[in-house]
Formats: sequence, C-alpha cells, structure tokens
Amino acid sequence: MKHLFLLYFIFFLVPISCGHISGTPFDSEQWKNADLNAEENWSLRWDMMNSLRNDYQLIGMSKNEIVDLLGEPNNKTETFAQYRYSLGYAHFGIDTGTLIIEFEKDSVKNYIVIRG
Repeated sequence: MKHLFLLYFIFFLVPISCGHISGTPFDSEQWKNADLNAEENWSLRWDMMNSLRNDYQLIGMSKNEIVDLLGEPNNKTETFAQYRYSLGYAHFGIDTGTLIIEFEKDSVKNYIVIRG
C-alpha cells in the first residue's frame, strides 16, 4: 500500500505541483480566433495557460510581440500599462479567468492569472 501511494505521489502529484502538466498545448491561432461565447471554446484559453507559461518567456516581450502571439487584448489600460485577456471559464463552477500582462515602457514586466 505504501508503494502504491509513493508511485501515485511521484507520477501524479509532483508534476502537478511543478506546473508542467498542461491541459491543452498553446496554439497562437486558436487563442486569437477562439469564440469564447461558443460552448466548445468556453475554457479553451484557460486550458492553454499552463502551456503558454511553460513554453513561452513572456517577461521581456514587447507589446507588438504579445499582440502577435495573443492577438489584441480584450481590454487595454494605458494608465496602468496593462493588457487583459479573457480566459473563459476556469472549470471551477462559474468562475472565469483573466490574464493580465503588465508593461514597463514597451516590455512585459510581469503577468498574472486571476480567477473570479
């Protein structure tokens, strides 16, 4: 029984805690063209977030590079130098997600994913 738990821990829980299990591989064209109102796309962007974070170095990218990768943001706030992208439903009831990208001058300084 102990060995079974240990195997479960090593092969399932450790990779999840490291953030390297991704629901859907990131695809720039799918991300940009996702109709989040269509039921089949409700969580598409949310499902791509782990892959986006793990496979792309967003910090340091220019605004143009972000737009090339993710398309035009759902909301831009020049005052706070932020781009916001809707992620759709987060698989936790009716929660939705948002990717907020913060810029300093023309480069990504930080990004966060919020739920709610």
